[in-house]
Amino acid sequence: MGLVRALISNPRWVFLLDGCGALLTGGLLMFVLVPLERHFGVPAEVLRPLAFAAGVFALYSLGCFAGFSRIAARYRPFLGAIALANSVYCATTWAILMAHRDRVTSLGVAYFAVESAIVALVVALEVATVRRPRAAA
Repeated sequence: MGLVRALISNPRWVFLLDGCGALLTGGLLMFVLVPLERHFGVPAEVLRPLAFAAGVFALYSLGCFAGFSRIAARYRPFLGAIALANSVYCATTWAILMAHRDRVTSLGVAYFAVESAIVALVVALEVATVRRPRAAA
């Protein structure tokens, strides 16, 4: 729990974690799932927009990390926005899986279940950071 507390008390690092995770997600989607589409069962024309969204999230979070000195006093809405975006991403992913359930393989379901679980943990961390009491001045 020490790592979680350390992250919650330093929102800049939460942005870095989110950005790196989004880069990993986008890379896996584009360079693993798209080429191996038949093994995962999710059409490439669906995976590419998901990868694009992950790339946009990565740019946003890494931009917040890099420019944290500018937003430090008001980071909460920025972190809340990416937490909401991540939640919508997960919901969209599962809606897509349901829409393509006749094609999605067990491997595809497993991949997205693990991805969603990890993103949910990151969202929980982001929400906990946003809700953290402000430090006394």
